Amino acid sequence: MQKTKVEVKALLKPLCSSRGIALLMVLWVLMILMVIVLSFSYLTRTEALGTLAFRNAVIQKFLAEAGIQRAVMEVLYRNQNKSLPPVEGQEVWRLDASPHTVQTENGHYTVSIIDESGKVDINKTPELLLKNILLNRGLKEEDADIIVDSIQDWRDPDDLHRLHGAESDYYMSLKSPYKARNADFETMEELLLVKGVTGELLYGGGGRGLIDILTVNGKSGKINLNAAPREVLLAIPGMTAELADALITNRSAQPSLGAQEILGGVYAAVSKYADALETQVFTVEAFGYQGTDKAGFGIRATIMLEANNKIKYLYYKSPLTGMEAGNADDL
Repeated sequence: MQKTKVEVKALLKPLCSSRGIALLMVLWVLMILMVIVLSFSYLTRTEALGTLAFRNAVIQKFLAEAGIQRAVMEVLYRNQNKSLPPVEGQEVWRLDASPHTVQTENGHYTVSIIDESGKVDINKTPELLLKNILLNRGLKEEDADIIVDSIQDWRDPDDLHRLHGAESDYYMSLKSPYKARNADFETMEELLLVKGVTGELLYGGGGRGLIDILTVNGKSGKINLNAAPREVLLAIPGMTAELADALITNRSAQPSLGAQEILGGVYAAVSKYADALETQVFTVEAFGYQGTDKAGFGIRATIMLEANNKIKYLYYKSPLTGMEAGNADDL
């Protein structure tokens, strides 16, 4: 009998061993299936979030484009009605970068328009105004002198250095060499090639940058007092912060006063650098927002009003990225 029990145990031992192996295999299979299910669930969630983000981005883009088209409509409307008495609810939009927010069913957009005559033209404006712009932005005088002289060296037709400037020999010595244009600037982004100008200085890095207050589309070397942002007004010799604020406030007054009445005794000094003449060239910035999103899709366009109320696009950038969209906080 004892021998029989031993034989039975011997027979059962391989069977128990097989069951243990089978149990381990089942556990491994279950673990693999769980990993596959979790991975599939994660990928599905990622795809869903990506699709939602793409959908929101498309909506923001269309809202920004709607802002550009609304600005075009306002420019045309203003051209037809600026000489008529204002009608409540149908007032023409100001052309001094004043922000406007428009709610839509799917979100909202903010848009601003500025007449290019309200900016400082880097191809025509006296160097003093350029330097004052830079000094008012907190640059040291030696850094401002480098940028102003380098801007003049970039656009003049010769290779002679100004005291603090730079010509082709300097730019050819850089890691990625290039030559000075020796002609007028064609775009504002070209300033990034000029010695001393940084991306943060051009785009603002969270506020207005040089791209918002300088231009290459001015028709004269003078600044339009009715369109100039505060930063530009403060760069005019003889202008004070109080007078600049008074000029800006006067733009929405009914009836508005003339610049000579507001400026008084400093008008003669200011008039050397400024007037009230408008151009037919405007820069528009629009940002589209979906729901409660803080980051929007930005577009910057420069348009020209031609004869017979036709609009010509001189510049169109979509989207604005990084520091380029920093001034959205000002709208």
